[in-house]
Amino acid sequence: MVTTTATETPTLKPIAFAVRESLAAAQETAAPVIETRGLTIRYSGKPAVIDVSLLIPEQRITAIIGPSGCGKSTLLRHFNRMNEFIAGVTTEGSVLYRGIDLYARDIDPVEVRRCIGMVFQKPNPFPKSVFENIAWGPRINGLVRSTHQARELVERSLMQAGLWDEVKDRLHENGLGLSGGQQQRLCIARALAMEPEVILMDEPCSALDPVSTARIEDLLFELKDRYTIVIVTHNMQQAARVSDYTAFLVNGVLVEFGETPQVFTRPREKQTEEYVTGRFG
Repeated sequence: MVTTTATETPTLKPIAFAVRESLAAAQETAAPVIETRGLTIRYSGKPAVIDVSLLIPEQRITAIIGPSGCGKSTLLRHFNRMNEFIAGVTTEGSVLYRGIDLYARDIDPVEVRRCIGMVFQKPNPFPKSVFENIAWGPRINGLVRSTHQARELVERSLMQAGLWDEVKDRLHENGLGLSGGQQQRLCIARALAMEPEVILMDEPCSALDPVSTARIEDLLFELKDRYTIVIVTHNMQQAARVSDYTAFLVNGVLVEFGETPQVFTRPREKQTEEYVTGRFG
């Protein structure tokens, strides 16, 4: 556990108490799928996330907000062990998935990433056909064993991502030929094809135009009936529109967590109020 001086986080104790209250309320409302306990993440010894304890409720959308560089994406990537690809990262504390320690020695990180999928900030389709963008992962992981199964999975995934009608006659064209918004929905379909329980999204609309952003947001509402979604966003309006819960980070510290209407309209912490109203950040 990291020891933090009073000059670094002068209101850490009352913040921690308020966060614990919010976590307890969230646990009563919906069962947690992911839980962090005292999570600290450092890059080459420098803390990026400090002593964060957080519950991610099932089949809800949780938004992680905060100023640039506050640790939002670092925290998100830790949920499916993506930080392991970054040299010099060290951690303390734990991340639990349905009570199982995701970083235990006997846990396969590939299986973690199958259960907890990720969609990145910029669309990153494979340089393959639309069909192969969806079918390739499930095929090499043994989720489909025939061409018929692959076709069914591709169609189902594209329909879930709201893209089927737009690309059903272009399945054998290169996915890189789609528009930016279509590419992002293709990446969402690719994640869905792996049959995850949780979908992590790291600012998925930041590179998109308003029309494409609206389509992604509509899609999130449809998906949350079947999936648990965690989204990092710097767009306060988007967080308020799409999420059920919001976590607010500053300098790696979890300042506030609660139901989104409460965080945006009745924040417990002054820092939260100043951030959501645009007075800092």
